[in-house]
Amino acid sequence: MTTFDPDYDVCVIGSGAGGGPVAYELSKAGYSVVVLEKGPWFTEKDFFKDEIACCRRSTYSSNLKDEPQVLETREERGSWWSRSTYRSGWTFWHGNCVGGASNFMSGYFHRLKPIDFRLLSEFGAIAGANIVDWPIEYNDLEPYYDKVERVVGVSGRVHKHPHAEPRSRPEFPFPATAEHPVAGLIDKACDTLGWHVITTPRAVLPAPHRGRSGCNYSGYCGSYGCNTGAKGSSRAALLDEAVVSGHCEVRPESMVSRLLSDNKGRVTTAEYIDRHGETRRVTARIFAVSCQAIETARLLLRSTGPRYPDGLANGSGQVGRNLIFAAGGSGSGRLSYEKFTHELSVFGPFINRATQDFYVIDDPALGARQKGGTIDFEFQPPSAIARASHLLRDANGLVWGERLKQRLERHFLRGQYVKIEAFCDWLPIDDCRIDLDPHVKDRWGLPVSHIRIEFHKRNIDVGWHLADKGASVLKQMGAEDVIAYAVGTPPTNLQAGTCRFGNDAASSVLDADCRSHEAENLFVTDGSFMPNGGSVPHTWTIYANSFRVADRIKAQLGACTHSIDATASLIST
Repeated sequence: MTTFDPDYDVCVIGSGAGGGPVAYELSKAGYSVVVLEKGPWFTEKDFFKDEIACCRRSTYSSNLKDEPQVLETREERGSWWSRSTYRSGWTFWHGNCVGGASNFMSGYFHRLKPIDFRLLSEFGAIAGANIVDWPIEYNDLEPYYDKVERVVGVSGRVHKHPHAEPRSRPEFPFPATAEHPVAGLIDKACDTLGWHVITTPRAVLPAPHRGRSGCNYSGYCGSYGCNTGAKGSSRAALLDEAVVSGHCEVRPESMVSRLLSDNKGRVTTAEYIDRHGETRRVTARIFAVSCQAIETARLLLRSTGPRYPDGLANGSGQVGRNLIFAAGGSGSGRLSYEKFTHELSVFGPFINRATQDFYVIDDPALGARQKGGTIDFEFQPPSAIARASHLLRDANGLVWGERLKQRLERHFLRGQYVKIEAFCDWLPIDDCRIDLDPHVKDRWGLPVSHIRIEFHKRNIDVGWHLADKGASVLKQMGAEDVIAYAVGTPPTNLQAGTCRFGNDAASSVLDADCRSHEAENLFVTDGSFMPNGGSVPHTWTIYANSFRVADRIKAQLGACTHSIDATASLIST
């Protein structure tokens, strides 16, 4: 009888906010860890404030020609229409490199509230939406929110307000980053309106800490890589230290094609394609999948085996279902240079202001008491190409010639725009999901994700309500050209939900510890586990839950069996 002797204790697939904490915690505890990442390993010296590189080309993410996805949407006449993202220009890739999309986040780190864990119990069912309560409570996750603050680095200031969540510590471990004078205008406007304003927590260091530099306030943050290490990406905050521990090996440019399982249902092997196109394999005792929600579901669906004819961990048929994004509204207003000369003389610092007074909406005009959301205020990004592109059309269609010149001049030279970003729950529905496309394949010959996207009307209603509230603040400030709106188009960087966790194996993919109900050594640690995303960006919750699951993995592994020689080469070349 042969004894299974795996290469590593833990194999982590994907290196973003869901994979980094597992690699960090397990390697720090002495377990041997390998991280397989499809993309290359960039460092601070590879990041530039270059809009063309970051946002107009596939410098840091997958090329849609080589790695398309198929997007299926409903036409106005009601029929469904499928189209390759290579043709449409849509992309669900957001940082295919070590550290993943966390390299390019804005770092708005709001926690979920206790109410987010019990939406069904608190607000009741909504027709057409697959709402459930979480199998854990806020108090189960709170110690790990706290851990993210200290380990990843979250700066901010605690405020008392009607929907403030309980905290185990009275303050953030890092003071808030430098604030722009416009923050004072928002404070005054909200005070006049009778609303509470809070300092937006940010995963950005205000000063050097543990080998990372503080923010240099360049004005370029969201969508751009951080060249100081101040932003709390998985790479800068976790993986660099994990590698130094001597127990973690990161293999970049390693595309995992499938996970192999045995006749008992245990996952044994990750099969991957290296940078030279060679197929390689690695074995482990535990596998943690963290490829972002869409690609995690895609990997599981193509990992069939003796016990999994419909895909790994998919006995319930729920892998790929209940795909969610972040819903909400948006808007903006212009502060003219003539009226706000003093405030707009400063460039660089963040506004860092938000209100959560409408996290629960009790407005008869919208019907019964219901879940609301968060309203953040920020400057429009300084990305000139993206901003100019939005001016090419108005309500009458295409704009060109003298009228376009006037719009550009007014937009760029006469003031500074403050943007509203309102977040609310994207309700999970049957017609928002992913499958394997039966026709289109990527450059490795693997079937690509077929993404069907539809939204619940409630998303729009709540989004409009929040956007209008944000517009009220801008108008009170004295902003001009104030607009507010909500749309059903999802922010493709905020994705979750395709491997929902729960206590019932028939209606969920994972148990309360984010372990597969079927494969006892398979965990999913990215946003796929989330039944709902809350009314905030998902990243902090993904980080916190991944640290929580790392503790469950340690308990399952028991005593360490072996470790990598600390003197060995730690980065695969």
